[in-house]
Amino acid sequence: MTDALTDEALLALRGNNAELFSAVYQAFAGQVLGYLTAKGVSDPEAVTQDVFLAVLPRLEGLAGGLSGLRTFVFSVAHARMVDEHRKQSRAPEQHEFEAERDTRESGSAESEALDLLAPREVMKLLDCLGEEQREVLTLRIVAGLTVEQVAGIMGKSAGAVKQLQRRALITLREHSVVKEYVSS
Repeated sequence: MTDALTDEALLALRGNNAELFSAVYQAFAGQVLGYLTAKGVSDPEAVTQDVFLAVLPRLEGLAGGLSGLRTFVFSVAHARMVDEHRKQSRAPEQHEFEAERDTRESGSAESEALDLLAPREVMKLLDCLGEEQREVLTLRIVAGLTVEQVAGIMGKSAGAVKQLQRRALITLREHSVVKEYVSS
């Protein structure tokens, strides 16, 4: 495409910025876009526009004819490519939120309340429970075991462990010390 733009055509267009810019843009925009795309610029079209916005004010003062112009245009393109890569390396990559990939979990009110208590206070609270309820909560909350693991240890069904845990938590909720922590 640069065949249409010659040294003579550049000289003839001096003084007519609109036509000069149009001729330079038509001659080099495709090549600059290809260069930026090949160099991995994330938005090569936008950077191509930036290149020509930087070239436009300096067109009249350029020396060296078509060869000097080509060198200048690609020098600006290279500098913009380097700037873009630096900006990409400093800025974190943005991704759409994907709920199925979010592994965060939120704790229950009971576990948050128990986390606020010191170990001595927890033991004092557990004293108000029956032996099996205390064992279930100790294994579930303190040891961090699953319902199935607790069922295996205690020789009970998973449903029985869940029921013991539910009743234990109800008892603790009714206990006055836990009410203070849960309400705050």
